Amino acid sequence: MAVYFFYGEEDFNIDLELDSMRSKLNPDFLSMSYQLLDAPDYQALINAIRTTPMMFGNMLIVVDAGDYFFDKKKKSWFDDGELADIEEALNNVADSLDVVFTVKIPRGENKKIDTRRKLFKILNKHNSKEFAPFVTYKPELILDWIKKRAKTKGLSIDNDAAMLMIEQIGNELRLFDEELDKLMLIAYPQKSIKKEHVEQICISTENVFNIIKSIISNDKGKALLEYKKLLDVKYPLEILSVVQTMLRQYIIVKSVSSESDVVKMAGVSPNRVFVLKRDVKNVNLRDLVRLKTNLYEAECRIKSGQSLNPEAEVEYALIR
Repeated sequence: MAVYFFYGEEDFNIDLELDSMRSKLNPDFLSMSYQLLDAPDYQALINAIRTTPMMFGNMLIVVDAGDYFFDKKKKSWFDDGELADIEEALNNVADSLDVVFTVKIPRGENKKIDTRRKLFKILNKHNSKEFAPFVTYKPELILDWIKKRAKTKGLSIDNDAAMLMIEQIGNELRLFDEELDKLMLIAYPQKSIKKEHVEQICISTENVFNIIKSIISNDKGKALLEYKKLLDVKYPLEILSVVQTMLRQYIIVKSVSSESDVVKMAGVSPNRVFVLKRDVKNVNLRDLVRLKTNLYEAECRIKSGQSLNPEAEVEYALIR
């Protein structure tokens, strides 16, 4: 069949591509026809590429190749001879085998794949596709994505409803997908999403800014009050995601002098830059960074399962 190389910061679109490929496998033999490998060593990788599927139909092997490019503990995973073997094997995969290499680049960390590496050059020859995040100053691209994603769920969505989602969420495609699932329940039995449906579940930027503003002005009581209001409609991680996004924009505005650089780095329109600058005119950059650090640590604890009470974890991060 074929070899693919998917890389970039928009991990959700990568996952959608993989889901589409996996859906074409025989569901009765999925445990044998689908493999996910995490940066395997040379021998394990070469064995996987040379796999010959038997009696179970087509086979899909997904290789998480991020460590091959970003693991600082190893300067090089493969020597020249091993790379030659890998290249030869990729050029001769079995007719019923798909091999997909993925590199999901953490968003906002300014990491880039070293395209000079031999491994990149080898993989780049095979159905290579970069998945970059949508920029929020081109909302029409995000709007088109939302409409297409809604259609896969049997939904239609009005333009003004989708634009309100973009205003509240930005360019986090995974969050859009989660919100569409909620909107489907709210709109049922209707299959059309209206603006009023979105207004019921979206966090407003005003709510989030009130939290941040209250914390920075040392009014922790008001910050917690605003946070608890949002808990009525949102899970703590969803609130964290929106707060983190806004904090990142504020930090960029406070630390970058060029407006064009702010637009590019923060993914916002020039008009939005003016609003952001106004919001944080009298705010200390150090306070913003400290708050973002606290929230990031809380997020890590929740996602890793270390926190038994996500609501309290976020609450503590907001006021400490």
